[in-house]
Parts: sequence; structure tokens; C-alpha cells
Amino acid sequence: MSISAKSSRRRLSRNLIVYVLATIFCALFGAVYERFSHGVYSYYMLYAFAIPLCLGVLPLSLIIAGAGRVPSKAVRSFYDCGVATLTVGCIFKGVLYIFGTTNRLSIVYMLAGIPLLAIGIILYLAPSTLTEE
Repeated sequence: MSISAKSSRRRLSRNLIVYVLATIFCALFGAVYERFSHGVYSYYMLYAFAIPLCLGVLPLSLIIAGAGRVPSKAVRSFYDCGVATLTVGCIFKGVLYIFGTTNRLSIVYMLAGIPLLAIGIILYLAPSTLTEE
């Protein structure tokens, strides 16, 4: 394995650690928020941890294990922004629900997060120079 491949895998490992910490934070935040919400709960808040888990930890684990090529920084940036946007949107919608209100603008998180995620996936799958050796 070349030096650049080793450094790319190392960056992916750090990114994986960030996703694991984000998953743990979302799970703990949801649990604490639900605990003090006087019996009101939101599925958005309960399952917000699943977004960084399913869209971050699992794919990066597969790439690090060698099941895929290493994505470029641009691909990772789009993808990571999409995952972060969807996660924050889920938590925001859960907070609003627990508070007992709604907001039409909460859909903006989905309208922004899904295209960012899709751009990252399309750029990763496209045969181009957007992957690191």
C-alpha cells in the first residue's frame, strides 16, 4: 500500500470516529431530551442516531475494510454535509414536536440534505478522477 493510500485510509478512519461520536451524541441527546420531556416523545428524536450510523459508520466501515475505493475530499464533503443536514433536521423536528409545535420550514433540512447526499453518492459512483488512489 502506498503512502498516499495509507494517509487516505487514516483520514477515513478519523472520519469514522467522528461518525461514531456523532451517533453516540445523538443517542444520548435523544435519551436525555426524552427523559425531561414530561412523557412526550418524538420518533424523530429517538431515531436521529440512525442517520449517522446508517449513512456514516456503515459505509465508511465498508470502504475502510476494502470494499470500495477511497472517495475524494469533494465527495466526502458533499456526503458529510448531507448526513449532517439530515441529522440536524431530524433533531430539530423532534424538538419542535416535543415542544408541541410545528414549523413549515423544517422541510428545508430534507430539501437540502437529500440533494447533498445524492451529489456525494453520484460523484462517488461516477467514473472520474474524484477518487484518491
